[in-house]
Amino acid sequence: MAHKTTISKDLAAKKLQVVRHFDAPVEKVWKAWTERELLDKWWAPKPWRAETKTMDFQAGGLWLYAMVGPDGSRMFCRVDLIAVSPRQHFTARSVFSDEQGNIDPSAPVMNWMVKFESAGAGVTIVTEITFDTEADMKKIVEMGFEGGYTMGLGNLEELLAGQ
Repeated sequence: MAHKTTISKDLAAKKLQVVRHFDAPVEKVWKAWTERELLDKWWAPKPWRAETKTMDFQAGGLWLYAMVGPDGSRMFCRVDLIAVSPRQHFTARSVFSDEQGNIDPSAPVMNWMVKFESAGAGVTIVTEITFDTEADMKKIVEMGFEGGYTMGLGNLEELLAGQ
């Protein structure tokens, strides 16, 4: 069964909240978020794809990946993992970078808290993303974050259903 992605925006708090339920056990969903082979299969909105360059999914670790366009163009992103509580939640800071992970100083920083809440036989993912400024939040929204992330979560649902 397909589930709806719910996105709420709180401009004053500089926060986006995204909620999506999955009909899969928390262990399976956690692996899809934390194992590069699985993450690359769903993270990017189609026709883009994600390609992990390096991933160390633990507190203090780094995930460096590219969003690869249909024309082969690449946009790199650096995700610094701050705290990881397996199968429960993780926090991270993400920002656009170059291929070596050097941060683009003009890019907005996204502060992520991703919670995995057991719900019956499934799991609900609650993602809270905060920004340093309202302008940073607006920039990410204008870049198509809502549609792209919603599509990615739909890709995750397809991946989980096919496993």
